[in-house]
Amino acid sequence: MAVENILNIPRPEHPRPDFVRETFFNLNGVWQFAFDDADEGLAGGWMNPGHELPLEITVPFAYQTKASGLGPTDAIHPVIWYRRTFAVPQEMAGKRVLLRFGAVDFECAVYVNGRQAGTHRGGYTPFAFDITALLQEGENDLCLRVEDEPDCTQPRGKQYWAEGLMGCWYTPVSGIWQTVYLEAVGEIGVKYIHVTPDIDNHMFTAEIALDKRPACPLDLELTVSFEGKLKRRVTVNCEDRITRVPVDLIVKADLDPVYIWQPGAPYLYDLKVRLLKEGAAVDTVDTYFGMRKVEVKEGRVYLNNSPLYQRLILDQGYWPDSLITPPSDEAIRLDLQYTLDFGYNGARKHQKLEDPRYYYWADKMGVLVWGEVPSPYDFTDDTVQNLAETMLGFIERDFNHPSIICWVPLNESWGVRNIYTDRRQQAAGRMLYHLTKAADGTRLCSSNDGWEQVTTDICALHDYAAEKDVMAAHFADRAEVEKHSCDWRPAFADSEKPTGREAFMVTEYGGIAFQNIGIQGEMGGMATWGYHDKVTDEEAFFARFAGVTEAIRAVPFCQGYCYTQLTDVMQEINGVLTPDRKPKMDVKRFARLNTGEAEKEGTSVQEVVKHTD
Repeated sequence: MAVENILNIPRPEHPRPDFVRETFFNLNGVWQFAFDDADEGLAGGWMNPGHELPLEITVPFAYQTKASGLGPTDAIHPVIWYRRTFAVPQEMAGKRVLLRFGAVDFECAVYVNGRQAGTHRGGYTPFAFDITALLQEGENDLCLRVEDEPDCTQPRGKQYWAEGLMGCWYTPVSGIWQTVYLEAVGEIGVKYIHVTPDIDNHMFTAEIALDKRPACPLDLELTVSFEGKLKRRVTVNCEDRITRVPVDLIVKADLDPVYIWQPGAPYLYDLKVRLLKEGAAVDTVDTYFGMRKVEVKEGRVYLNNSPLYQRLILDQGYWPDSLITPPSDEAIRLDLQYTLDFGYNGARKHQKLEDPRYYYWADKMGVLVWGEVPSPYDFTDDTVQNLAETMLGFIERDFNHPSIICWVPLNESWGVRNIYTDRRQQAAGRMLYHLTKAADGTRLCSSNDGWEQVTTDICALHDYAAEKDVMAAHFADRAEVEKHSCDWRPAFADSEKPTGREAFMVTEYGGIAFQNIGIQGEMGGMATWGYHDKVTDEEAFFARFAGVTEAIRAVPFCQGYCYTQLTDVMQEINGVLTPDRKPKMDVKRFARLNTGEAEKEGTSVQEVVKHTD
């Protein structure tokens, strides 16, 4: 990308390190902007070049945010418009030009030089249009019309559907909230590359899809390298739109047959795919993958054929000035580093398809991730379609990230409030489970995380008991828990019988809030959110945290836990970090309790609670 294009624009880095073309041109920065509350823009021809929009916005930040230059605000504007001009870089001349959007919430129409390039629905999934035929010499006009109604059939996640704040729901996000960019490809381009590892046979299979069927036979060249050293180069012919290529990774004289990805040793292979026509490259894409395997067997989770105990932290991925858009690449890395520093080996990314660079850095840093679909809050035909499309889009985009080990289509029956007895809602939950398995057989699926579960790989229960003995009593007998409940909601839907093969985990607990620590400004008289009484100081926090964590770790059939949560978010003040990422307590002391290091050293939990390092 040209040097001048990366100066003075936000989020200048490539948004998809797992799918990189050299012809990358970032379109973030200042755009024209308008609210269209009267919905008059279509009739008024606002999409036509020359129609000036009255405001300015900094892309990729939503208008509700301070980072956009227009917020913060919780005002609802169902229709908004964007406009900017661009010139196609010289290095893209003679090629097809793709216009890519990381995410636009929720529905949009895209116009180039006044002509519609395409439309897209779905607030969290990426999309692209071939705009070659719409381009002209010199400056080109790019315009978007976006609709984002307060519609609860949409996968909203933690975006509140009314003005203000409610419970643990926050300011919504509308419009462009991830990077916009151009790419150039030849007459045929690679649509996706999905790599399925097979560590048992020291090989992988790459499924390579093209954006159209080739008119004549082409070749695909795959070059695999590890830490800069060539491992394999394979060339196969390509006559169909989708080609599957098995590749053996065993190299003679190497000490290890393959390098395995896992926490603490996150080894990654680089893969370059070239599409060749008579020896010349038509398209070239760089990606990477990790050799790892995850499965559930007889109630245990196994990673690379070894039992895995997961210590996860719930991470909602909100920032004070930019909401769900990470303000920088460094901000993403900081959150992951804190995840590790607090003694966790993974994160449950809650109610959000995260910025792809989060998963990239999780891959690089060796952090396990659960990928969760944002919830709707009404159950209709549209709800089912929206959930399925979002789930499939999530899997297609992020298939290659070894850090992601589990998909979560539903959370706490949100959007399926009657799933305990409603057969249609139960069918929707089972459909989402089997949909994930059909699209991706390499990962686990927690179908309705929290309670009232249907078919699932994880018996994933949420329990916010505040005392050690109460938590221990809730999980004293697995059969009793799964037959009835751990606390106040049934563990399984009424028609679902657990098999006993599911891995058992407590996937939300804790949620301990401090008095007067971490509150983000005035909350308009609204009560701040935490579970049970707020603790008054660090000693009280550690006493409560140690008690409930020790109780969970003592459950013999439990395979891990997820603590709520990494950061405060607006009125929800139960993070271990403030919204501006300041720790509320001694991080090393927390990590010793969290990892059980104190017990290994023969130090009592009480001693760790009482004394800092």
